[in-house]
Amino acid sequence: DGDFEILYWVGCTEALEERSRKIVLAMGRILQVAGVKFAILGMEETCCGDPARRLGNEYLFQMLAEQNIENLKKYGVKKIVTACPHCFNVLKNEYPQFGGDFEVVHHTQYLAELVRSGRLNLEGNLAQRVTYHDSCYLGRYNDIYEEPRWVLKELGVKLVEMRRRRAKAFCCGGGGGRMWIEESGTKISHLRLEEALTVRAEILATACPFCLQMFEDAVKAKYMEGKLRPMDIAELVAQAVSANPSEP
Repeated sequence: DGDFEILYWVGCTEALEERSRKIVLAMGRILQVAGVKFAILGMEETCCGDPARRLGNEYLFQMLAEQNIENLKKYGVKKIVTACPHCFNVLKNEYPQFGGDFEVVHHTQYLAELVRSGRLNLEGNLAQRVTYHDSCYLGRYNDIYEEPRWVLKELGVKLVEMRRRRAKAFCCGGGGGRMWIEESGTKISHLRLEEALTVRAEILATACPFCLQMFEDAVKAKYMEGKLRPMDIAELVAQAVSANPSEP
């Protein structure tokens, strides 16, 4: 009926991959607690087209972009929030050339906005050593470095930085279509895990479902369960909200 503040863009990974669905559940919980009126497209949401464009299928990308833009306009969408930096980058920076002019916000930016406005109360007692992995599309492509770290600090974590961070951060190995291509030799995600262990992190915080899945697979392959836990920032925020008795 158009009575919503934001449209939450789920994205393919969060819709289809079991581990990443927990990000959607976490965001749903957070938005409800904050009293945000939100909508999703459900079965009408299709791929944003990022993988098609990165892998060279420009025709498919443009077809998906035009279809999505038409659908978003049909429902009067003004503001889009998404947890996927790949979707974020495409919706924000590439859809405008096809007439898709929407306000697009990454979920870490929106979480910071909710906390700063007083709509979301974080207890700030998550006393664990956390390192944050800057995803390529969120960091180098869109210069979003501060909001994820600010939210983590509001949670009360001990934020420990890896040597390669911010604009010089190391890739998880899943970008540019590599998510679906088996690597030969030493896997990039394994190297990144070693960097997180070097700073004695208990949690490897991410803000990208691609990165989360790459690190989850790496943890299992390297038998690191119990040593290092990959988690999306939204999951950490949802934990804090659930532990706060003042919230509904």
